[in-house]
Amino acid sequence: MFEQIGFVGHLSGKVNAKIPADMYIDVDDMNSQPISYTMTQATTGTWELDADAENGVLSLDCNSTTETQGIQAQKTLASFLPKAGRNIWFEARVKVTGIANLNAELFIGLAEIDTTVIAASAVSTANHLGFSSVTDDCILLANAEKAGTGATTTGVTIKADTWYRFGFKVSGLTSVSFYVNDAYVSALPTANIPIVVLAPTFVCQSGGTDQPVLHVDYVICQQTR
Repeated sequence: MFEQIGFVGHLSGKVNAKIPADMYIDVDDMNSQPISYTMTQATTGTWELDADAENGVLSLDCNSTTETQGIQAQKTLASFLPKAGRNIWFEARVKVTGIANLNAELFIGLAEIDTTVIAASAVSTANHLGFSSVTDDCILLANAEKAGTGATTTGVTIKADTWYRFGFKVSGLTSVSFYVNDAYVSALPTANIPIVVLAPTFVCQSGGTDQPVLHVDYVICQQTR
């Protein structure tokens, strides 16, 4: 998804054609404890670096089998504000373990600063862009919401212990296109693009029975200046 701007990520052999004067870039490869993130428990939940993982992985463990309990991570110091004529690219490589019964409540994307992005088994924040699952089926739907006006569209059913790259491109204030493993899946229109500051956000909560763990390998987000 980042190929068109020459970002050095999983795209082998590419040279970064953009410089900081042109792009605001925020990257976390999870090689050290992410102190710039605000961690919020929904009753329970832990976060730690996976000592056995290659190249740095942050594990968000809901640490509970009770519905709606878990943990949220939000990088409140990183700010992305959708604007006309300025594009935003987001991509995160993640996997989920501990979902034998598919009972997980998940969010991966950008959201306004909020300590309860998922509450009462719903994405409760009024402004966000990303992928979420709150229906205990591990179907992550692409969704966008602007000031409470939201919509969901095609996503993907995830498998346990399998890596996925979830991404989207916000084209100014015109549309947002969603991708899974670099493949286009769907888009949502301007009516659903929030116009407030958004931050990289991850939520992992139990849907009951299971104790899911969200593993984050990296997150990349950048915006044209």
